[in-house]
Amino acid sequence: MSTSNLTTRLFQAAEAVMLVAAVGIAATLSTGADWSPIGLVVLLLSLALIGQLLSATIGSGQLTTAHVALTLAMVLLGPAPAVAFGIAAMILTSARRRLRPPLWLNNLATFAVYPLVGGLLSRGLVGHVHNLSGPETKGITFALIVFVVFMVTIGLNFLLVALDVMLDEGRPLRRQLRDAFIPVLPGHLATGILAAILAVAYTNLGLEVLLGAVLVLLIFQYLTTALLRSEDRADQLEARSIQLASLQFGALAALMDALGLRDRRTAQHAANVARHAKRLAIEAGCDEAEQELVHTAALLHDIGKFTLPDRILHSELLSDDDWSLVRRHPQDGATLVGKLDGYGSVADAILYHHEQVDGGGYPAGLIGKEIPLASRIVAICSTYDTLTAPDSYRASMTPDEAIAELRRVAGHQLDPELVETFITTLERDGTAGLEADQQADFGVELDFEQRVRKMALPPRR
Repeated sequence: MSTSNLTTRLFQAAEAVMLVAAVGIAATLSTGADWSPIGLVVLLLSLALIGQLLSATIGSGQLTTAHVALTLAMVLLGPAPAVAFGIAAMILTSARRRLRPPLWLNNLATFAVYPLVGGLLSRGLVGHVHNLSGPETKGITFALIVFVVFMVTIGLNFLLVALDVMLDEGRPLRRQLRDAFIPVLPGHLATGILAAILAVAYTNLGLEVLLGAVLVLLIFQYLTTALLRSEDRADQLEARSIQLASLQFGALAALMDALGLRDRRTAQHAANVARHAKRLAIEAGCDEAEQELVHTAALLHDIGKFTLPDRILHSELLSDDDWSLVRRHPQDGATLVGKLDGYGSVADAILYHHEQVDGGGYPAGLIGKEIPLASRIVAICSTYDTLTAPDSYRASMTPDEAIAELRRVAGHQLDPELVETFITTLERDGTAGLEADQQADFGVELDFEQRVRKMALPPRR
């Protein structure tokens, strides 16, 4: 027996030991609480299995939502369910593809070991999360933990598979890292963010919200898989870019919808501001790309409020400490949006939409034209909608009263030229404000597929 064959046999024996050990450890750690609520167990198992069925090959890698399901299982349920779901997904995949026994072994060992490691890592970082009322499962820290677990386990997954490929096919690890892992790393980062959003949404809003998000996620994977199987390579690459942009924007839209469930005014406000902002951008002479930038920034300008606790979102009287948190929402929103490819200018517009032309705003104290045009437009439209909204935290103004208030603060808080342009637009169209039965609809303003296809955002400053 050659040295190469001996090394391969030894590695396969090690895989068998890892598989047995992982299953044994998971079974030992398993408790009844790990398998409840049953609705969550069924949902994540279904996502793992269907995700594998809908998986698509990209180069030497795979696009699948199964890892999202397993990450959520690691964090929300525990090591034992995560290992069970991973093994079930790999049995389905290996049988459907009629793989050779050595590949069966590698798949089963990989999808038993990395869910176990991720489950133990999650439990060590955040503890048991079956009681979802604790603060450790509500905010940014928990989301960061989910993201770390996702990335650590995706790296371990790659390593276990790459070692098998290296021994079986002689392909060096460095080459596999360059050809199979680095090209899809941005996609993994985006999917890791999505997994974190889904985990936080579940712990804050419950199973119904997670179910809706999972259905959307599976639809995206189905569409992406169909596009990736296109025979025309040029069309395939273009479609892949569209799907990635759709997934990214869809994650942000889902987050806005979740915020709307916590504070019903937020999504309505975003839709109204987006409608007004698009009209103002057109009137101000913006080109089509700038109009789309303004519309997108208006839709997402309050997304940073997702990090605020319900106590602050629903309060009409805030302490100084509360206001310090509220004043962080432009930065939090810009940080979230700026992590996605192509959204740098949108992030800038969100970051500075509370700046004032006299320098009295936040977070940077910019003056006049130092404030991005999109931010100045969003500021005017947000102010107008807040003044006229029938369910705002203050008594709503009539359109004429709101126009008078805009003129009063023009030159101090708001750009005076844009204010006059906005007022001219309202008066010319004969609709100085959206009446209660004419409120903009967030889904319509989203105009999802058309927006993504048309999006051509200018580069970040």
